[in-house]
Amino acid sequence: MSRGLLIILSGPSGVGKGTIRKYFENNRKLNLAYSTSMTTREPRNGEIDGKDYFFTTREKFQEAVRNGELLEYAEFVGNFYGTPLSEVERLRDEGKNVLLEIEVQGAKQVQKKCPEAISIFIIPPSMDELEKRIRGRKSEPEEVIQERLAKAASEMKMVPDYKYIVCNDDPKLAAELIETIILRNIELEKNK
Repeated sequence: MSRGLLIILSGPSGVGKGTIRKYFENNRKLNLAYSTSMTTREPRNGEIDGKDYFFTTREKFQEAVRNGELLEYAEFVGNFYGTPLSEVERLRDEGKNVLLEIEVQGAKQVQKKCPEAISIFIIPPSMDELEKRIRGRKSEPEEVIQERLAKAASEMKMVPDYKYIVCNDDPKLAAELIETIILRNIELEKNK
C-alpha cells in the first residue's frame, strides 16, 4: 500500500473552505481523511468536539507545541489552532490522502516540513464578498471582524506560495475543481 498524499486547503477566513470541503469529502475515489485540528477557541453553534475541532485549553495546547506534537500551529485572532502530527502520520501510513483545512500561517509551516504537500489556496471573488460572508456568520464582534478582514488582505499576498489557486465564486464549482486537482495528483503518484 502506498503512503497517502498530504493536501493543504487554505485561504482567508470566511472564503468558504468548510463549505467547499463538504461537497467532496465523502467521495470514495479521493480516499480522503480529514485531519481534525486542535484549537483553544470556543465552539461555534453546532460544532462537535473531536469532529469539527479538538477543543482544548491554552495550557494543553502549549504543552503539545513544546512536545513537538503538532505538524503546524498558529495563533489567530486570540486563539491557537494546530494539526496533531501523530494523527496525520497514522492516516497517511494507512494510505489515506490527508486533507488539512488550515490558515496560511500553518500552511507555510507544513510546506516547509513537507514540500511534497499539494497546496490549494481558495480566493474569494472579491474582498467585498469576503466581508459580506464574514459578517453573515453573525458570530463575532466588530473588532474581530475587522481583524479577520485585515488578516485576509495580508493573506491574499501569499497566493504565489501555492501550487493551485481556486476562486470560490460558486462553492460547488470550486469543489469540483479541487476534486479534479486531487484526482490528478493521485494519478501522478500512482505513475511514479
